[in-house]
Amino acid sequence: MPIPFFFSLMCVPFQHTEAQQNNGTASPSDMVDALHSAFGNHHSRAVHAKGIILEGSFEPSKDAAKLTKAFHLQNEPSRVVVRFSDFTGIPDIPDNAGAANPRGLGVRFIMPDGQITDIVSHSFNGFPTATTDEFRELLLAIGKSGPGVASPNPVETFLGTHPIAKTFLTTQRMPVSYSTTNYFGVNTFRFTNSQGESRFIRYRFITEDGEKFLTAEQIAKEDKNFLQTEIRERIGKGPIKFKLYAQVAKAGDAIENPSVAWPETRMLVLLGEMTITKMGLNTEEEDKSLNINPGHIPDGISIADPMLEIRTKAYPISVKERQ
Repeated sequence: MPIPFFFSLMCVPFQHTEAQQNNGTASPSDMVDALHSAFGNHHSRAVHAKGIILEGSFEPSKDAAKLTKAFHLQNEPSRVVVRFSDFTGIPDIPDNAGAANPRGLGVRFIMPDGQITDIVSHSFNGFPTATTDEFRELLLAIGKSGPGVASPNPVETFLGTHPIAKTFLTTQRMPVSYSTTNYFGVNTFRFTNSQGESRFIRYRFITEDGEKFLTAEQIAKEDKNFLQTEIRERIGKGPIKFKLYAQVAKAGDAIENPSVAWPETRMLVLLGEMTITKMGLNTEEEDKSLNINPGHIPDGISIADPMLEIRTKAYPISVKERQ
């Protein structure tokens, strides 16, 4: 039986702008081109194009400074700009399409003195591939596997030899709200505290509303913009809260492989609480200019996963393209 073609749920034509093949590691521009190959070039974000901006505050915990000397995780609260989003680079993808999973949560922390730092996460504990080269292969396969392509199409062939990617694309659930699912920072960072002690961590945002998901019958009845409508209505009734945790690695954990989730037995250290209180400025200009980039990190945090080296350099390319 053919593997279910996850992206056929979008029912949109693909614009093929396939990146040039190379024999080495994919460059940041290669990755952006591969995203366009999969989802089309809409002069918007290359991925997580459809989103909505909110604002609030973040209060660090007393334990955060024990892990890192990063300025936003000491004693002083910060303002946050939050962007919830759908997957793919299609700006008008229906919220109730299967391909809109995983949902994204990008957070910008803004200190009173103007310093910023960002966290990027999504609603699945893991990434479809171990490396950027493999992810590029998957994206190119998606771009070649639109409606009408005979089975087994390229993405089915890819998923047949990449079971982790198949799980990623076929097992996700549809949230009731952007606020009723947890979000995971699947790449690894090194935290260093003021004593020079370092630990490897991955971020995790845990919703205080509790995880709630829709049934297949409920999904079919939802509007194409139901998540955006729902979050506007929800924030009008009161604040939305997430707790931010650092999952701390032990020896032997996959530091450089974001496709492998760390065991749930690993220690979670509370870094603080994020309280979202109001809608942000949701103009086209604001959405295009907001550049939440996992490479925006302060002293006390450093990149530990090679995938981030490419990701952080791809973001500015995408930002420039959508202006």
